[in-house]
Amino acid sequence: MTKFTVNGNPVEFLMDPATPLLWALREAAGLTGTKFGCGAGLCGACTVHVDGKATRSCQVTIADLEGTFVTTIEGLSDNRDHPLQQAWIAAQVPQCGYCQSGMIMAAAALLKDKPNPSDEDINAAMTNICRCGTYPRIRRAIRMAAAGRVDSGVPGPEIDAGEAAARVPALKG
Repeated sequence: MTKFTVNGNPVEFLMDPATPLLWALREAAGLTGTKFGCGAGLCGACTVHVDGKATRSCQVTIADLEGTFVTTIEGLSDNRDHPLQQAWIAAQVPQCGYCQSGMIMAAAALLKDKPNPSDEDINAAMTNICRCGTYPRIRRAIRMAAAGRVDSGVPGPEIDAGEAAARVPALKG
């Protein structure tokens, strides 16, 4: 039995202690925002926060986390209103979107430690891989969030996905 906190909620996993955190989150907790990318800790799609630090969840076992605080993309904000999430929308960062939760979690840890990061700080912290190559937009979104300049002009978290889709002319039936 392994006990720690996930997104502010105490959890107890009745799984093999050698289970990677990634699979405990996705399979046992149903938190599928954390993605499997490479399984080797290289791509960063599985990035979460452990005690506030960006951590590749495929590389840490649940046994290693006893008594810690884990935050996933689902726990970053209740309604997608975190400044980085809004900056991601405003800067039109996602293409395929697969790496985005890990990217946002890595960027959130960066901004927590360095609220006004330099290009060197961003390069050092953002080691996640984006196969679509949206790195310039990722950098722009981090800078926007750091500066507090986030006005996406797109439907915000107060609009459900179905209503937002209904507003897009190409998606109207």
